[in-house]
Order: sequence, then C-alpha cells, then structure tokens
Amino acid sequence: MPAQTLRGISKTFLLVSFAVISLAAFGGGFGVLASNAFLLKLHPYIFFVGFGNLAILLFNRYLTAAIYPELRIDPVRQRLFIGLVLLALVMVTIAVAADLPLLKAAAGLMLMGVVAVPLYEILTTLSVAKIWNEVSVRYYIFDVVFLLNANLGLFTLGLKEAFPDNGIIPFFVTQSAYFLGSSFPLSISVMGFLYTYAWRRTDKMELAKKLFSLWFYLFVGGVLYFLVVILMGDYLGMMLISHILTFGVMALLYTFGVFLRNWFRNNFAHPALAFMLGGLAFLLATSAFGILNIYYAKGILFGSYPPIRGDKMWIYHSHTHSALLGWIMLSFIGMIYIVLPAIQKTGSLELLHSGDPLEQLLDERTMNRAFVQLSIILVAGVTIIVSFFSGEQLVLGIGGVVYAVAALLLLRNLVHDPVFKTGDKS
Repeated sequence: MPAQTLRGISKTFLLVSFAVISLAAFGGGFGVLASNAFLLKLHPYIFFVGFGNLAILLFNRYLTAAIYPELRIDPVRQRLFIGLVLLALVMVTIAVAADLPLLKAAAGLMLMGVVAVPLYEILTTLSVAKIWNEVSVRYYIFDVVFLLNANLGLFTLGLKEAFPDNGIIPFFVTQSAYFLGSSFPLSISVMGFLYTYAWRRTDKMELAKKLFSLWFYLFVGGVLYFLVVILMGDYLGMMLISHILTFGVMALLYTFGVFLRNWFRNNFAHPALAFMLGGLAFLLATSAFGILNIYYAKGILFGSYPPIRGDKMWIYHSHTHSALLGWIMLSFIGMIYIVLPAIQKTGSLELLHSGDPLEQLLDERTMNRAFVQLSIILVAGVTIIVSFFSGEQLVLGIGGVVYAVAALLLLRNLVHDPVFKTGDKS
C-alpha cells in the first residue's frame, strides 16, 4: 500500500502513533522497574512530542477535512510531517540523555514551523464565519492553535534550561507547564469528535448544538482562565473553575452513557464507543485528582518543584496519568477505531463526510478482541493509579509494561482486520 495515498498515509499514522504510545508506556514502566531516571524523565516527552503532534497534524486534519472538503489532504505533506515529528523526537531524546537543552529548544522551534503550515492553510481557506458556524470545527481548529503554543512551550523550556539565570523567560515555563499545554489540544479534539459522531446524531440535535457550543466556551475559556488564576495564586478561583469543569465532565459522562445504552440496544456493541466511555470516566477521575491537587498545593508557587507537598505527590501523578493513560489515550483509541476503518473502506473521507462511520466496518472477531484489550488497559490503568497511592513500585512498573503490550495488541488487532487489507469486510 503506497504511503502516497490516503489509505497508505493513514495506516502509517496508525503504526507510528501506536509505536510511540507503546514506547512511552514501556519507558515509564521499565523506568520504574530499573529505577532509571533517564527513562522516567524521557517517557512523557516521547508521548507529547511524538503522539501529541502526530494526532493534531494528521488525525485532526482528517476530522476537519471531513466537514470542510476544501481542506484537502496531501499525503506527501503528511508523510513529511511524520518524518519531522520523529526527527524532533530523536532530538529531544538526545537532549535529555546528553543534557543539551538547546537541542530541545531547536526541536520546539522546528515543530512550531511544522504546525504553522496547516494552521496558515486553515485560516486562509476557511472564513471566521465558516469556522464558527460548525461547532466541531471550532474545537478542531483551536487544537492546532494550542499545539502551536505547546511547541512554543518546548522551545522556551529548552532556552530556560540552557540559560537558567536569564530573567526574560517567565517563571511559569516548566516541564509541568509544557506537558499541561500539550495535553490541552488533545482534549479539545476529543470534545469535537464526541459532538460530531454522538450527540449531533441524536433526535435533539439543536439542543446538543447549543450545549456543546456552551461547553466550548466553558472548557476552552475555563482552562485558559484556570491558567491565569494558577499564575495569580488565586486559590478560590482555582477551586471555582475546577469544580465547574468537573460538573461539566459529569454531565458529559452521564449523557454519553445514555447515548451508549441506546446505541448498544438498537445497533451493535461498537468497541470504539466503549473506549470513549472509559476515557470520559478517567476524565472524571482526572478532574477529581485535580481538585485534590489544588487543595494540597495551596500556598505553593506555580513553577516550583515539587508542585505539591512531598507526601501528596501521588495525587499529582494520579492526576497526570489519569489524563494521559485514561482520558486522552482511551478516547483517541476509540476515535481511531472509528475514523481509520472508515478511511480504509473507501480510500477517502466519504464515510466521515456524508456516510455513517459508526456502521459495522470491522470484523466481529476484531471487535470482540478490542473489548478484551480494553479490559486489560482499564485494569492496567487503574493499577497504575492505585500504585501511586500505595507506593508499590514493582506493581507500578508492571502496570506500565502491561499497558504498553496491550496497546501493541490493539494495533495488531486493527491492522489485521479485513477492512485494512481489502478496503471492505467482504
């Protein structure tokens, strides 16, 4: 399958993305088991530099172009993006291993240039009115804007580490701030997808549009406001916005559960939807740990290390890993299990644009195996979170390795489905 076709480049994205996810999880797991500081420091960079950029540069573009076909997919350019992201990943790995922060800054600068290309194309192809008219596109395009900002964070972080005594770069530029900034565009992508392929298809479509339009302002505006109150050290403001966002997540989880129950009753057991339900459950856990984190971080200046009291660091780690291993990863796996089979079936975005990508495109055995692998990932994810609390390093490391293996099995399960080989189950 030539990579110059949409089928080919989307499959390449799948293979590279899952390899990066597994590598990051293996790095975390083996880092704990071997008490290897290098792997422990590197593994979040692998995830955010690798998967964070690939997901927005390629996968996000499929979602946006499915709504507005004038945003054409250029497989050659997407293949170049993959190569440049992998180059940045190598640069950051060397930077961490050899303590060369300027190389990290160079990777961030390069990625800023890469992300600027599709962002410029989007803003010059679509009018503001056209962007704002479609709720999903608001989410998708803000993803690209915030990814540009996240890579700016990587660039400035490298400069700050290279010149620690320079007072020009703000105090809040830290590794934690970079990781937070990188997770934000991934979260927005999922919100847009949930609206497009779940609530938008309900009989209360107009109500769903109004609610998701409101949620866009609450979620995007709320997180931006949250960053401001963190920098101000406004404890009451942090607690207020975190609780508002948590109540919003609870509403999302409940309504998606209702949608899922109706879907399974009237259609078939689609594993992608179960993955996304698991992702939302972990988002609720992320929110809860985030509130606890604020409570115990009271009086600690943002940007200081550690970001929370030493005896409560398990809350901080549980918060970040619930977001990464749970909310972001489970949701994106669910999205991938819907979008990529639709692309493979037709070799185009036709099913995503005017068809039904939620129809049964995958073989029955593929779907059954996906449910089994979802169960393994859920157990591994919960084990990791509990291990942060218990302090059981052996269990924590094993949980990371099991999670990585499960991700590879999910990849193998998907690429061996008939739709990836023939373009059709039949």
